Amino acid sequence: MQRQWILGAVALVATAGTLAFVSAQDPAATSEAAPAAPVAQAPNPQPIQFPHNTHAGTYQIDCQYCHFSAERSVDAGIPPVSTCMGCHTMIPGAQQPQEVAKIREYYDAGESIPWVRIHKVADHVHFPHMRHINAGLACQQCHGQVQEMGVLVEPDEAWGKGKMGWCISCHVEQDVNRDCTVCHY
Repeated sequence: MQRQWILGAVALVATAGTLAFVSAQDPAATSEAAPAAPVAQAPNPQPIQFPHNTHAGTYQIDCQYCHFSAERSVDAGIPPVSTCMGCHTMIPGAQQPQEVAKIREYYDAGESIPWVRIHKVADHVHFPHMRHINAGLACQQCHGQVQEMGVLVEPDEAWGKGKMGWCISCHVEQDVNRDCTVCHY
């Protein structure tokens, strides 16, 4: 009798533990689950509908004017709102005055624009932009023809979806360094 009771208790604990584990793995299983991180999906989640084709295309503003640290840092950099206002103090943005008004609101409030990241590699990977820029690669080789794109919603197909095989293929084709510690450190 005591053995059956112990076996029943063990089964009950195992079942409860399994349910707790499964619930912890599935945020939808509890009403108190933390909200998921924002993901770039249509309609565009960006706070400002920034038309790359106008800035990089029509006005031929170099990518590195806004992405200022690409040639000297691992990260390409996101422009501070003061960079946007550097031009939009003089240029009203006749094509999208409501978007320029939003930029001015962030600027006047002294707040950064909360851009939603579009290009992201895994957390255990470091993509050294400066090495690629300094090796002579154009931004378009990885990011596609940005000067022809409107508001970015998702990475261009040229980017390879941030998969390692895509990076390795390029390194093999270019006969350049394939040392794992270059990106995994």
